[in-house]
Amino acid sequence: MKKIITLATVGLLMAAAPADAQTVYDAAKIMNTDLNGTARFVGMGGAMGALGGDISTIGINPAGIGIYRSNDVMVSFGLSSYGTESNYMGNKMNSDKLRGDFNNAGFALSTKIGNATALRYVNFGFNYNRAKSFYKNMSMNGNLGKHSQTFQMAEQATGIIGWGGYPYNDANIGWLSILGYDSWLISDLTTNVTNTPYKDKDGNQIYNVNGKPLYTTPGSYIGMYDYGDATFRSEERGGIDQYDFNISFNINDRVYLGMTIGAYEVDYSKYTVYSERYTGDYSGEGYTLTSMNKIHGSGFDFKFGAIIRPFEYSPLRIGLAVHTPTFYSLDYKTSAYVLSDIYNEVSGKIEPYDIYTSDMINGDMVREFRLRTPWKYNVSLGYTIGNSWALGAEYEYQDYSSMKFKNPDDGYSDMFEYENSTRAMMKGVNTVRLGAEYKVIPEFAIRAGYNYTSAIFHGDAYKDLPENSIQTDTDFANTKAMSNYTLGIGYRGSMFYADLAYKFSSYKENFYPFVEMGREVENGVEYRYLSDLPSVTKVKNTRSQVLLTLGMRF
Repeated sequence: MKKIITLATVGLLMAAAPADAQTVYDAAKIMNTDLNGTARFVGMGGAMGALGGDISTIGINPAGIGIYRSNDVMVSFGLSSYGTESNYMGNKMNSDKLRGDFNNAGFALSTKIGNATALRYVNFGFNYNRAKSFYKNMSMNGNLGKHSQTFQMAEQATGIIGWGGYPYNDANIGWLSILGYDSWLISDLTTNVTNTPYKDKDGNQIYNVNGKPLYTTPGSYIGMYDYGDATFRSEERGGIDQYDFNISFNINDRVYLGMTIGAYEVDYSKYTVYSERYTGDYSGEGYTLTSMNKIHGSGFDFKFGAIIRPFEYSPLRIGLAVHTPTFYSLDYKTSAYVLSDIYNEVSGKIEPYDIYTSDMINGDMVREFRLRTPWKYNVSLGYTIGNSWALGAEYEYQDYSSMKFKNPDDGYSDMFEYENSTRAMMKGVNTVRLGAEYKVIPEFAIRAGYNYTSAIFHGDAYKDLPENSIQTDTDFANTKAMSNYTLGIGYRGSMFYADLAYKFSSYKENFYPFVEMGREVENGVEYRYLSDLPSVTKVKNTRSQVLLTLGMRF
């Protein structure tokens, strides 16, 4: 008889909610943007919020367009190399891909009002920008010890007494538990008589992982419990396209004000394959779960900014900007496929199970939701030394824990009312940008920059699937701080200009193929905590990007 474990005593405690699709990890992918834009902007590390005079500042400090005194039109292209290295218990796997990018295109129109009034210029701008690239491949494998994704399936099933005639139409039951139950990856401990010893087919008492005997209890479920090897592979694709429309003002060549209306289009897809294969007496048994997810939708926000010269003709500029939350309207579509070869305790033999959710409901599972990102605050300094040097520094803050999911079918009420809220998972994020430009001669400049963005998640954050979630991909990664290092060169002619930049991005993360929760009691209060697998998968992500911008000023 296969060793098994009950999760009745460590089940999730979550309030009932409308059928959920998204998690904080989905939101973080959408909220977290890349350093991208013109080659000059990237070459200076994006630290141009107070300096202005570049079309990419339209999305950081809208007042930067107010610096223009001529018209500008440009387009940017890029080539990126993506690298991912995972390390699980010394087992390293690498993925490297090269692909081209169309990064941004925009224009600025400068209208001079005159010198007789305080208002000197009224400028208009537009910029298309690839705000986020989701391109990533990830793989890991190794022995999990006595840990299994089926434990999470059993946790999600906890409390279900009877599955009804057709659970696929029941919005109160999570799809991960349905697939686990139908493919014999989890089993119901309920019998006609409760609180009796649970025995195998030979009449032997079954014990849990702590050595305590199992008893039948309504709404209790068991998952696979044996040493096994796991294999994970995922592919993420798509991106976020950002369209910014700007109006800005130059007042006495000392105060610059601007407003940008941003429109966003989200196109994200994720394909995951997770397998467990068991060893020893249960060699040949196991399963594979494939999940296919897509998020599509759009959003909008408003950005307000100001640049101030504290003294007339001062080389110092102070920039201030605030971004409203981005209001997203999104669709989550998913389907899943499970193939298992598991010992069936009823038939007494290994049997294959093949279940595809699209066959059960004649298509994808679809949920609509709303996402409201946090407010963003930016303060920047710019300083010029003669006609040779331009120096920039910025600080930006965004409290990720204040973001909100909304359910359009329930009066747009907050969907994070259950125990593990976003505030417990996510942090306030600090971003620092530094940049410098030096003109070797009036027509030729060299640039360098650096970015640092602090971690988004607390170290013990986890992917908390609600009991009725349609999500079946259980993997998640707690990302750490990100650094961007940039270099650039540029040529300026009488009208034509060309800029080239190189960016190297690097960040690490702790990856988990599924969540396994422990519990402890302190002062009469019960807490849940993230239990490590035999070893956390350490992942290093890198991206090298070359950007070319071609433009004209007239």
